[in-house]
Amino acid sequence: MAWHQISVITDEHTAPNLADFFSQLGAVSVTYMDAEDEPVYEPAIGETKIWSNTQVIALYELDAIPEHIETQVLEKFKHADLHTWLHESIADQEWERAWMEYYQPMKFADKLWVCPTDQEQYETGTVCLTLDPGLAFGTGTHPTTALCLEWLASHDLADKTLIDYGCGSGILAVAGILLGAKFAHAVDIDPQALTATTSNALKNQVTDKIACYLPEHFQPFAADVVLANILAKPLIDMAPAICALVAPGGQLVLSGILHEQADAVIQAYQQYIDFKPLVQQEDWIRLDGIKR
Repeated sequence: MAWHQISVITDEHTAPNLADFFSQLGAVSVTYMDAEDEPVYEPAIGETKIWSNTQVIALYELDAIPEHIETQVLEKFKHADLHTWLHESIADQEWERAWMEYYQPMKFADKLWVCPTDQEQYETGTVCLTLDPGLAFGTGTHPTTALCLEWLASHDLADKTLIDYGCGSGILAVAGILLGAKFAHAVDIDPQALTATTSNALKNQVTDKIACYLPEHFQPFAADVVLANILAKPLIDMAPAICALVAPGGQLVLSGILHEQADAVIQAYQQYIDFKPLVQQEDWIRLDGIKR
């Protein structure tokens, strides 16, 4: 199947209204992209970030007439700044499989393999986590996830209880179980993340050792290990609640933090946690320490 793809570059004030109008004209999907190079690391929870110059991309079925759509858009937004109008036909494809061409087996701390299906690695003294791109964030390719996986593969998790707060794909919870943890509790605000975590637990045959929760359904308790791979602002805002999840003498691992945000996060947690030196990968850092 093929599609009509229409894209327009406009300003941050026009972009949301333009996206809504594309939807009214029958678009099956509308996407925002940065039209320049204005990185966004941390929008507020529930916020859709719009860049100063935003490319609005609308996808239509083949029976749509792009020229008619363009005419209606230009009439509706005749006083707005719309430029670089592009139309192209694109072929449908299995996007996850196409992306997997660039997703290869990864090894962490000489102990943990993370591999796509049909590329599993088996070596003496290692465990293999099978995971494919899906609905939720977390395949191990991003530094924030890689830093957490490296920590898990470098520590003794035998018989420990683990909380993965902001579990995404569930990769950290599943890895923890494969590396010897007794039980993992996976928490996320997004129901799709819980669906992905359940699916990945099933794929790795650890469903009996992982439980998934929305935050409002999770009964807090003190675990041996707590991992929170989210972003700096929610980590700071939730510092007391997250620290309460760590048993005295337990271990806390924080990720999703840019280097320039490290001091603020440390300050939010320092009354509870004795941090070890931070670990950096690209622009991202990991903080880990012991609860007093």
